[in-house]
Amino acid sequence: MAHDGNAYRELSLWLDTLPGDPTGELTAGPPLADDSEVDVAIVGGGFTGLWTAYYLAERRPELAIAVVERDICGFGASGRNGGWCIGELASGLETYARRSSHDEAMRLARTVAAAVDEVARVTDVEGIDCGFAKGGAVYLARNAAQAKRQRELIAAERAKGFNENEIRYLDADEARGHVNATDVRSGIFFAAAAALDPARLVRGLAEAVRSRGVAIHEQTAVSAIESGRVVTAHGGPVVRAPMIVRATEGYSRSLAGERRTMVPLYSLMVATEPLEQAVFDEIGLEGRPTFADDRYAVIYGQRTADDRIAFGGRGVPYLFGSRIDSATERHGPTHRLIHDTLVELFPVLADVAITHRWGGVLGAPRNWTPAAAIDRAHGLATAGGYVGEGVCAANLAGRTLADLITETDSELVTLPWVNVVSRKWEPEPLRWLGVWGTRRVMQHADRVEYASEKESRLGILASQLLS
Repeated sequence: MAHDGNAYRELSLWLDTLPGDPTGELTAGPPLADDSEVDVAIVGGGFTGLWTAYYLAERRPELAIAVVERDICGFGASGRNGGWCIGELASGLETYARRSSHDEAMRLARTVAAAVDEVARVTDVEGIDCGFAKGGAVYLARNAAQAKRQRELIAAERAKGFNENEIRYLDADEARGHVNATDVRSGIFFAAAAALDPARLVRGLAEAVRSRGVAIHEQTAVSAIESGRVVTAHGGPVVRAPMIVRATEGYSRSLAGERRTMVPLYSLMVATEPLEQAVFDEIGLEGRPTFADDRYAVIYGQRTADDRIAFGGRGVPYLFGSRIDSATERHGPTHRLIHDTLVELFPVLADVAITHRWGGVLGAPRNWTPAAAIDRAHGLATAGGYVGEGVCAANLAGRTLADLITETDSELVTLPWVNVVSRKWEPEPLRWLGVWGTRRVMQHADRVEYASEKESRLGILASQLLS
């Protein structure tokens, strides 16, 4: 669906504050006009698709590469997320260890963590000003149950082989030194994380890709990916290629045969007006660490480069049939809950103006396990299933797919997330019941833990099943 430049800006704080053309509009590039043939066709102009194009063009500049995007590059999660460039994967280490070994899973974990610095390197080389600040991630414990889980987690991470420089425990005073929220009992500091402006990164990456000769066709909806062909909607032009990359994440459900590949889960955000230094003197966030607490119903925040607080959480209803509805991105009750939670953390923000409210979908595979994969027999490569942690992981996915496609013998192509296969989600109404049931359990678990200070067994079980 085409938008005008001003409508694109309404999609998020990040897109709204992008530099535009002289009229201030944020406009889309030209659509695909005619049938074409390329060496690699990439469906999706978000982080996964663009990083893949970037590294393919770098490794094999002679390749003809085309990116086909339904709206504009960064329209989806890449332009609307929380701006956490965090070097971890949504699935637990044990998931990958079971299909390889503990050492191989550790190699994957450390390779993902190192991708944070690779993102920083590219932004520097390409001159992409996205407010990158590697301040780490701070997870607060704000009741006794959360504090107990944090102590157990640190002990488990040490047993796996992670060291103090990678992840460490914070006592209450140390945690408040990073993020001075209410009711802090303890914290965890995870070093491989940076705050950034995702829209500036994704749009800057698109320009870098174009400068390398990659064709980007925006405002071109794809209806199906077939062996050797990208079919556009309404009988439009076809792109033929011996290798096609599906990089559509939560929007995969719009492609023929992919309705049950990924569940699109909503996450919504708010952003404050720019804040005075006196406010940060009270709430901390020096060095711009990303922050959250250890509740089951995920929340996340950052101090932006222009001194706002961008803060979000999950909780808006899943729509039956994996439907995506733009009206749900402005779900008033969820935005009010997110604002209330922000003020609960930082009461000093009670009277601060909220300038932006937005939302979007992230992609969740049935096994909750991010992966990069290639099917040479059918000429199809895919990556995704980040479950909300794709800003950094997509960089590794792009490098991995580039090596797989060019048959480069690298350490990336043997990582244990390569060629992980997830089964399809259940048909409705089972899918709806499962997603809603899990959400209800998580919300109930948080209420129990805040009220009783004791761990919720249901919450622990649901968390283990998801990871």
